[in-house]
Amino acid sequence: ELGEVARVVDGFAETDQFALFDADPTVLISIFRTGDQSALEIAAAVHDYVERTRPGLPEGISLTVWQDQSTILLARLGTMFRNGLTGFVLVFLVLALFLELRLAFWVSLGIPISFLGAIMLMPGADVTVNVISLFAFILVLGIVVDDAIIVGENVYAHQEEHGEGLRGSIEGGREIATPVIFAVLTTVAAFMPLMFVPGLMGKVFRVIPLVVIPCLLFSLVESLWILPAHLSHIPKRRRNGPLRRLQQRFANGLKLFIRRVYRPVLELGLQWRYTTAAVGVSTLIVTGGMVLGGWTNFHFFPTMEADFIAASITMRQGTPVSETAAAVRKLELGAERVRRELVEETGEDYFRHTFTAVGDQPMAAREGGPLAGMINATAPHLGEVAVELLPSQARALSSEQVVNRWREATGAIPEAVDVSFNASIMAPGDDIDVMLVGSDMDRLRAAAADVKAELAGYTGVYSIADSFRAGKREMKLGIKPAAETLGLTLGDLGRQVRQAFYGEEAQRIQRGRDDIRVMVRYPLEDRRSLGDLENMRIRTPDGGEVPFGQVAEVDPGRGFASIKRVDRNRAVNVTASVDETVTTSGAVLADLQNRVLPEVLARHQGVRYVFEGVQAEQIDAVGGLQSGFLIALLAIFALLAVPLKSYLQPLIIMGAIPFGLVGAIWGHMIMGLNVSFMSMFGLVALSGVVVNDSLVMVTFINRKRALHTDLNTAIREAGVARFRPILLTSLTTFFGLLPLMLERSVDAAFLQPMAVSLAFGVVFATFITLMLVPTAYLIVEDIRRLARKLAFGHGEPDSGAPSPLDPDGAAS
Repeated sequence: ELGEVARVVDGFAETDQFALFDADPTVLISIFRTGDQSALEIAAAVHDYVERTRPGLPEGISLTVWQDQSTILLARLGTMFRNGLTGFVLVFLVLALFLELRLAFWVSLGIPISFLGAIMLMPGADVTVNVISLFAFILVLGIVVDDAIIVGENVYAHQEEHGEGLRGSIEGGREIATPVIFAVLTTVAAFMPLMFVPGLMGKVFRVIPLVVIPCLLFSLVESLWILPAHLSHIPKRRRNGPLRRLQQRFANGLKLFIRRVYRPVLELGLQWRYTTAAVGVSTLIVTGGMVLGGWTNFHFFPTMEADFIAASITMRQGTPVSETAAAVRKLELGAERVRRELVEETGEDYFRHTFTAVGDQPMAAREGGPLAGMINATAPHLGEVAVELLPSQARALSSEQVVNRWREATGAIPEAVDVSFNASIMAPGDDIDVMLVGSDMDRLRAAAADVKAELAGYTGVYSIADSFRAGKREMKLGIKPAAETLGLTLGDLGRQVRQAFYGEEAQRIQRGRDDIRVMVRYPLEDRRSLGDLENMRIRTPDGGEVPFGQVAEVDPGRGFASIKRVDRNRAVNVTASVDETVTTSGAVLADLQNRVLPEVLARHQGVRYVFEGVQAEQIDAVGGLQSGFLIALLAIFALLAVPLKSYLQPLIIMGAIPFGLVGAIWGHMIMGLNVSFMSMFGLVALSGVVVNDSLVMVTFINRKRALHTDLNTAIREAGVARFRPILLTSLTTFFGLLPLMLERSVDAAFLQPMAVSLAFGVVFATFITLMLVPTAYLIVEDIRRLARKLAFGHGEPDSGAPSPLDPDGAAS
């Protein structure tokens, strides 16, 4: 029988892996959703199963839910819902203070109608309810009422003029329909390029235009067809209640401000129009100088707050699992030290659970950047410690601050090849990632060592490493001439050594759903050391046995852990992280590119470099965004030229775009934020929003000009007439985003730059629309008259000649 000649063990496959959960041995079971399943429903089912199963478990065995992503999702959804509701209330209050209460109600009704329309289309666009899509709704909250404000205010003005509701709705809606339609289309054109941004960031944030654009289109339908119908039935008030009297105070106060402040200032600006224009241009120049002077920094992608932090460690390949466990223990001790310090400082235990893995890196494999989930990191030289923190709303320190303290408390682990700490939900790559490429591996390693040494000299740069990994120690076998006389070949030698130490699969047995492999090999105690190899006996073809040392030669060495090639050349990546509170990755990369790397490459001929990681993602995404921005500007120009029937007036209107960017930059400085990729998203979207008020202003100037022979009078009357709707559209956009900008929770921190760009840009552009657009209109008219005078020797050559600044149909 087999048991008489061999020891039979029915057990699990041998592995150098084990895990601890809160210092107890554990087995981790991962549960994922598939297809259209809801993450919240899956999480609820898991929690229900755990609660039902716990009472029946044996003593000493427990079930704990770990790394439940649904709690993070719920917290962020709650933050978005809360800010969205607060923004809606603020928008309604702004409208109610400056418009008649019922008018404010019907204008605000456009928000839920637009949102419901967009929600109806979300499944078809493959958009789910998540943090980004909810942020898109908040972003568009104050924008969707812009067209309704313009239509409603114009309808209300007509109704006040003659007191007829239906007639006022028809006249007011028809008069403003063309500029409103094209104003919405210009905003759609500005958001459209955000759908086609390349790279990882583009895939994540393409949800924003997929939500915003349907909202805008539905708001257009509501403002032109539904809102006038509602406003036509508003009766004239016969008595004034307290709310009406309060509203009248604000309305009368605004009228007084327009008459006593805005109109005289506008007249002064028109009189000194070139000085006014010079002040505007100076503002652009000063702001540009402040940006170049470093008053605000560019950080491509800010850290996204996480409730889990992790430290992964990589030892030299071939390291015994016991040494890896000892190194992992240093990470655990560092975490325990930070835990005690936080308890002493805050009185709260920031750490909910701690998970330790030896022989594996589950968090790194799952969240290691763009290739996450493609790595099966299982080997005895790998280890990881992960910590679940209190929810971000319940702690004063961010996950990045906690992980920085953990890094300091752990200190250096010299025996490790690489130690990395992670505190972000998503990152486009390493802050610093320089890929060195060349044909000579020795030169590459020397160049990588020089770059690492230079990086170590920067303050705020840490976790410096390279991608070269020496392989496991190996024994290269050769066969002696004496062995060949015995009939042995190198293949026979290799096969027998493999069978003895790794095993030979004799057969497979099906046991239920499991496929059981039957492996034949030496007992564990006979295959643990090199001495066991030396004591091995090799079987000859005639059935005899000879000592291993008589027939085999052994050449010790190391193999390669991995080989990376780029364009048939070897490649090594040098990576590092940057503490943004000390310096920026942009500053470090600029110095590397201008000073360090040219010197390194001069010392190591045949080596070249390219930037990877965040820098590569930044070049890809920003380049795509810039191209999209140019296309958006062309589309906006074309859309403006159609209703205005002019090629000069669209340029006057688009002159507000640079000043919107000025407002966005100042907003970042006021809020203490760095300019990020999300800020650039906001700047592109801003280009379509800021032209809306300018379009309405220029349209009304054209209409007033058709009624007045004096251009100055036409401009003054148009400015006074459009002051209230222009102010309201800007205030609703700003106050709709204000709760998100003031949100102290770290859940919304990475979205705030886009909100700041849009909100402050629109507010600043409002003053430009009310002052510089009329001024620019008059300056262009001066230039046109001067050109005609030079061409014809006098003023107007022909009163019937068409003017690009006075398009046909302006009076219609």
